[in-house]
Amino acid sequence: MGALAGWIAARRGAPEAHAVLPMLESLAHRVNGEPLEACIDSERDREIVLGATFSDPASGISLSFDGAILNRDALRKELHRHAFSGESDAELLARAYQRWDKDVVRHLDGAFAFALWDGQRGRLLLARDRFGEKPLYLREAGDALYFGSELKTVACAPGARAEIDVGAVSDYLARGFVAGPRTLLKGVRKLAPGSYALWQFGRLREARYWTPPDLETFNPDVPADPVATFIERLDAAVQLRMRAHRPVGALLSGGFDSAAIVALMRKHSERVATFSAGFAEDKKSELARAARIAAHLGTTHHEIVLAQRDVLARLPELVARRGAPFSRPADVALYLFAAQAARSIGVALTGDGSDEILGGYGRHTFLRGFAPAPKRVAGLYVIPVEAPEAGPSELRKILYYEQIAWLPDNMLERTDRMTMAASLEVRAPFLDHRLAEYVSRLPDALRVRGLSTKWILRQADRRLLAGLRPQPRRAGFSIPVGELLRGEGRELLLDHLRGPGAQTRAYYDGAVLDRVMDEHLAAKRNHGGLLWTLLNLEIWQRTHSAAHG
Repeated sequence: MGALAGWIAARRGAPEAHAVLPMLESLAHRVNGEPLEACIDSERDREIVLGATFSDPASGISLSFDGAILNRDALRKELHRHAFSGESDAELLARAYQRWDKDVVRHLDGAFAFALWDGQRGRLLLARDRFGEKPLYLREAGDALYFGSELKTVACAPGARAEIDVGAVSDYLARGFVAGPRTLLKGVRKLAPGSYALWQFGRLREARYWTPPDLETFNPDVPADPVATFIERLDAAVQLRMRAHRPVGALLSGGFDSAAIVALMRKHSERVATFSAGFAEDKKSELARAARIAAHLGTTHHEIVLAQRDVLARLPELVARRGAPFSRPADVALYLFAAQAARSIGVALTGDGSDEILGGYGRHTFLRGFAPAPKRVAGLYVIPVEAPEAGPSELRKILYYEQIAWLPDNMLERTDRMTMAASLEVRAPFLDHRLAEYVSRLPDALRVRGLSTKWILRQADRRLLAGLRPQPRRAGFSIPVGELLRGEGRELLLDHLRGPGAQTRAYYDGAVLDRVMDEHLAAKRNHGGLLWTLLNLEIWQRTHSAAHG
């Protein structure tokens, strides 16, 4: 758990240091009540203001850190000549920086983002983990650079205009999320996953230190038993993520991903707490399937039953907490789930990322040799066999682009905001970079075989679960949005999209919007998904305008 906030600027005209307080206050939920103290370092030509989690006057290093360094034990052994005053990851990062300079990012495992000020060199190092599990936003304004863990943090920085980027709104409406580096605010961008940014002498330069390997040309490297090697790599990732100062559990669905994670956790702990959630009104709930897996593995299992009415009741509050609209109602359910799980545990392992690493969506399915070129047939991607020397296959290209866009800008961003708002730290073993690098060297058929997605994981589960077969996830948190907006959400919908206070109608053709709403409310057509997206955008814009109007 942690957060980043601050700026660096030319000393002339630099903001007053107390102006960092609103930025720090916007992040209170991410630090679980622990104070972020402002560290100020001023010289004639510049000033740095940093919400610091660690400061070392002797070395001139101060830093803000978000996340966890999972290979802390190995790093401490390598850095045994350095004197440590405590056990914090922030101090460990400072010592590692003293050893490896900006290349420190290549030595870190885990989900992290940090801002490190080196007063002796007069430079600021900002960095983000390889897959982008932890967020980092930037805004350059003249000779100043502002940064923060969340969009709303940078929006309340000194002098921020916080204007909405209408082009990014179009991106959100088309995709359900805004692809990086763009954000919903003009002038604010995301630092790319696997990147660092270095500010020195009044200039900022960015560099990528790691890229998902699926776009690289490769020769297949197949072990004698690729499934066994996969299990070994995944097991190492799970062990690493089980090391924590707070109680560790797992979020368990009825699917392949979390089942494998929990099975491996049980190898290393006699007691594993698992948590599953579902809606009382949902006939497709995965609670029963998850309970069977938990019983088979012998975990201490907790079922959390949610009410669909709570999704609407908490929506405005949670949009404000997230600082962005929700394209999916399941995001609200994730917060409700995480908030209850956080009463028992501080860290939760999940199966997040497996679909993007292993090919788990229907769009990844291909039929070998069926077509001379990639095309869609009956909603499936039909992809031909390609020789390794021909370059990345179509499957690998699809996975690569999902790993650099869909994964960090959509799924991981949603997960981070909602679980951190609930003071629950989530860790994803499938996003271990060594596991991703291993899988990328395997032939496509070990990930997607015919119509079978995540083939290697299915085989791993057969070995790990000893006869119990989980099923593919069907719907996750299934919420009948259409019915909800015709029923309990009707007045909320009408007030926000047709009422006098509506702020987003200018983005649309009003007549078309009214027709869509009328058709939906009269149950002539189901426009639930679209109207949910528009409703959330309106709630977010009202919240944003109230804060920055």
